[in-house]
Amino acid sequence: MGKANGRSEAKKSALDLEHELPAAAGDGDESVAAAPSGEASGPESELQKLKAERDSLLDRLSRAQAEFENARRRASKEQHEFRDYATADAIKSLLPVVDSLERALQAKSDAIEFHSGVELIYKQLQAALSKLSVNPIVSEGVPFDPRYHEAIEMVDTTKAPDHQVVEELQRGYKFKDRLLRPAMVKVARNPGK
Repeated sequence: MGKANGRSEAKKSALDLEHELPAAAGDGDESVAAAPSGEASGPESELQKLKAERDSLLDRLSRAQAEFENARRRASKEQHEFRDYATADAIKSLLPVVDSLERALQAKSDAIEFHSGVELIYKQLQAALSKLSVNPIVSEGVPFDPRYHEAIEMVDTTKAPDHQVVEELQRGYKFKDRLLRPAMVKVARNPGK
């Protein structure tokens, strides 16, 4: 019964409010209209602010992405140009060797002069390679190292220790610490050991 009483009182108070509302609306028409529109304009203005902030952030993001892409393209272009200039410097240091070879081929001289001219050109070429940090790998008389040597043949001998390089067939080269080409070698196999 308490529940029924509570409902009837709630209905009664709701009816009372309905009757009071039109009377209040007639008395202060502006105050009632201002409250709901003030509340509506608050969320709408907040929404507009958030949309403007979002648009500003998206614009900044797209600008940052464009700047990043431009920087990446610029770095790639600079790297490509650097490679081209580095190659040009390497070629420039080899041109005197080519000139010397051309002069040697044009000269009409005996075998001894020709041989000494070729030796001079060889020294010129070695100096140019050394300037470019290209150095030959020392092979003969050293123990076989699979990182720098490529064994072509095993030679049975008692004159050299086991696994020592006895002959270099083709010289190997390193660029700084990087292997350009391994040396092709003959390696000793000492049957006495």
